[in-house]
Amino acid sequence: MAMTNDYEAPVLAADQMMEGDARDFFALLKPRVMSLVVFTALVGLLMAPGEIHPFIGFIAVLAIAVGAGASGALNMWYDADIDILMGRTAKRPVPSGRITPDATLAFGLFLSVFSVAVLGLTVNWLSAGLLAFTIFFYAVIYTMWLKRSTPHNIVIGGAAGAFPPIIGWACVTNSISLESIALFAIIFLWTPAHFWALALFKAEDYGRAGVPMLPNVSGERATKKQIVLYAVLTAVSGVVPTLMGFAGIACGIVAAVLGIGFIRSSWRVFKMPDGDEKMIPAKKLFGYSLLYLFGVFTALLVDALVQKFFGVMV
Repeated sequence: MAMTNDYEAPVLAADQMMEGDARDFFALLKPRVMSLVVFTALVGLLMAPGEIHPFIGFIAVLAIAVGAGASGALNMWYDADIDILMGRTAKRPVPSGRITPDATLAFGLFLSVFSVAVLGLTVNWLSAGLLAFTIFFYAVIYTMWLKRSTPHNIVIGGAAGAFPPIIGWACVTNSISLESIALFAIIFLWTPAHFWALALFKAEDYGRAGVPMLPNVSGERATKKQIVLYAVLTAVSGVVPTLMGFAGIACGIVAAVLGIGFIRSSWRVFKMPDGDEKMIPAKKLFGYSLLYLFGVFTALLVDALVQKFFGVMV
């Protein structure tokens, strides 16, 4: 479907715009998404074999965070036309008129160049290149193309959110390994079930905006089947670091328990009657999916710290 990013933003008084400037520019960074990026990148950095100076490590994580924020700003710039049509996004800074599209674009581009340059000059150019590719993938491949053209937008586009552990790993090793790809896979496979749960109870919003999310294109039943499939794949991927030997048994047990919970929550969504207006199982799965990812990566983080300081796996 052909869509453009032309829209008419509400006009605010100058004093209203100035009042919210700092908060609004920070909101452009999508801080909740950024926090997840920082966390998973930090896990990748700490799990990687080898050493990195703490200050350089801090700069690396900061640069990755800024790059993630740049992606968010570019996403909000381009998606303002559909954001204004959806309840959960209509109050974002651009569609609400508090920040102009031109300022948002300039902000996103500046942060993109700045974050990649800092990472390349202070850490290594492989990690900088991966960060640049991640920004491009999210802002161009996902936002400008996939999101508006295919119901599998979030499956392919989820790769953008899965790259931070690989970037963190590359900051230390200047390489990409099977271990870092295993961390990538956890987030990549987790993303569809997470977002399709949201899409189930926000289908009306996506339909109004013309975004071809799976529930709007293939229906609730097909979406529920896909959610269960990806929940199973996610649960399996969560124990792969232990099976590969770079995470401990305790970490694997935590991942397995959380994975079983993920599958159970997805099964409840599958059994939910089609057309259920309350969508309680879907809302619970959306919340649980966040708990799952946080729990698995927290276990990986603890395991990495124990290995670093005590030389043993937990």
